[in-house]
Amino acid sequence: MTDITGDPPDDVAPAGTALTGAAAIADIVKRLPNGPGVYRMIDAKGAVLYVGKARSLKRRVANYTRLGQSGRLTRMIQQTATMEFVSTRTETEALLLEANLIKRLRPRFNVLLRDDKSFPYILLTGDHPAPMIAKHRGARSRKGTYFGPFASAGAVGRTINALQRAFLIRSCSDAVYESRTRPCLLFQIKRCSAPCTGEISLEDYGELIKETKDFLSGRSQVVRTELAKHMEAASERLEFETAAVYRDRITALSHVSAHQGINPRTVDEADLFAIHQESGQSCIQVFFFRTGQNWGNRAYFPRADKSFAPGEVLGAFLAQFYDDKPVPRQILLSHDIEERDLLAAALSEKSDYRVEIATPQRGEKKELVDHAVANAREALGRELAESSTQKMLLTAIAERFGLTEPPRRIEVYDNSHIMGTNAVGAMIVAGPEGFVKSQYRKFNIRSEELTPGDDYAMMREVLGRRFARLVREAGPRVARASDDEAVGPWPDLVIIDGGRGQLAVAAETLAELGISDLPLIGVAKGPDRDAGREHFHVAEREPSMLPPRDPVLYFVQRLRDEAHRFVIGTHRAKRKAELARNPLDEIAGIGPTRKRALLRHFGTAKAVSRASITDLVGVEGISGEMARAIYDHFHETSA
Repeated sequence: MTDITGDPPDDVAPAGTALTGAAAIADIVKRLPNGPGVYRMIDAKGAVLYVGKARSLKRRVANYTRLGQSGRLTRMIQQTATMEFVSTRTETEALLLEANLIKRLRPRFNVLLRDDKSFPYILLTGDHPAPMIAKHRGARSRKGTYFGPFASAGAVGRTINALQRAFLIRSCSDAVYESRTRPCLLFQIKRCSAPCTGEISLEDYGELIKETKDFLSGRSQVVRTELAKHMEAASERLEFETAAVYRDRITALSHVSAHQGINPRTVDEADLFAIHQESGQSCIQVFFFRTGQNWGNRAYFPRADKSFAPGEVLGAFLAQFYDDKPVPRQILLSHDIEERDLLAAALSEKSDYRVEIATPQRGEKKELVDHAVANAREALGRELAESSTQKMLLTAIAERFGLTEPPRRIEVYDNSHIMGTNAVGAMIVAGPEGFVKSQYRKFNIRSEELTPGDDYAMMREVLGRRFARLVREAGPRVARASDDEAVGPWPDLVIIDGGRGQLAVAAETLAELGISDLPLIGVAKGPDRDAGREHFHVAEREPSMLPPRDPVLYFVQRLRDEAHRFVIGTHRAKRKAELARNPLDEIAGIGPTRKRALLRHFGTAKAVSRASITDLVGVEGISGEMARAIYDHFHETSA
């Protein structure tokens, strides 16, 4: 299989000097090969309009030169100035490359998967004598057994919490495990069996790990039966405290099953996708079934033109969804898709095992699909209601502050520090569909000349860096096209947390970058910092207040609070990392092994700093030269 990770194209069809639309495409078709591949339609500004794949590039692209296209295709063809293409060996390779490019380039005329976060897993580590249980995201680089995917971090957290009560598995890091001299609080509240201090033998702890794996592997009833037998045996021996422990473990397992909802009898491993369309929008509800258990569901709202049929949206969604995720052996759909066999072949080739894609027509699988469709219908109803409210709020904010049109992208800026230390700035983004968290940005304040606590200088640095980069990467700010529904790179409104002073600094910073037409609003806290009495500062206007029950007031408060939450979280993370730094980390040549040896020998970094060279040499792995380096690091003033 050739490399299909999005490398530069094999061939680029040059644009005609003055041709656009169908004429430009007809000129390009003459140079296209008959084999399979992926093509990109590009406008005069170089933006990718559409990514498609074809069994025969020449025949597929030639179709765009014919009359009678739909409104969406007509608009796309009219804007096309040139095309690029990549030849592949097979159509399945073309399908996988198409999905990869769509996710990376996000063309406006494709179906786009949004909110494409990785899914969390439960990990039972396999590189330690006493395995730990943990939540895991990302690459499976650590040795161990992975269970998932789960639909949300909350589902994983609830499951791990219940499994700790049921099986008393440790959740502490290996470093904490090695440093324990007595059991921690989790042992006292019966959430851990404390193998770290020998409260349970490693052999008995291994049995708890085996039971945990059995439960997560779908043999939950066997585990429950064994626990019930142990509980009855303890009761017969009049060991009621032991029996109560088994009773609590059985209760914890029941809690896990209760949160899983539907647990099918005939589906062992499958992902289920159901779509519902209404008012030109689509919702796809995804359910995850593993080891015969329901591990949660999540709703997606892909961006797609209203002309797309349910099967078209679902097919495009599936290819993008599995671009970077493990594929189950069975995929169940509410609607059939046009290239079902091709997609199954591509996913099978990617996974090295057979993947089945089916649209159930009867039985339990059909009932599961119908249940998912009902969930998709309800989720889309809620989304439409929220979207309608959001659009009304954006229209109202334009009216209140004299904007020419409702903003599609609002950026809110805030700073955080404590006495000038660990200073950070943050930007959050909101649009017609609510907060756009993938666009959030944080800024570590870098200026060494900045006076600690100077909020004006911090705001100047944050805005200067943000908009200098925006001008460099996105070009000058231009008027938004009337039919442009996307949240573009340039904001239509900037909100600053602060009063007239911060607003003046923001305007001055933007003016230095040649930006003078960007609406700015400063939001100053009211008297006694009361919410609801904020003063709004706009250039060339007197400060004003909004009526106490005005929805726009609540909307701006929500924006400001989200910015505050994000910047405070960023500041706390930075401060925590600063506090967690160990003085030993600053000594050249001291790695994790030597640091661990020093801490085991002396107990704390402070005790290490007071140790003599003779004492330091007595630590395993510390040579005389290294002992001198450690001693000199802590005694520089006396050197």
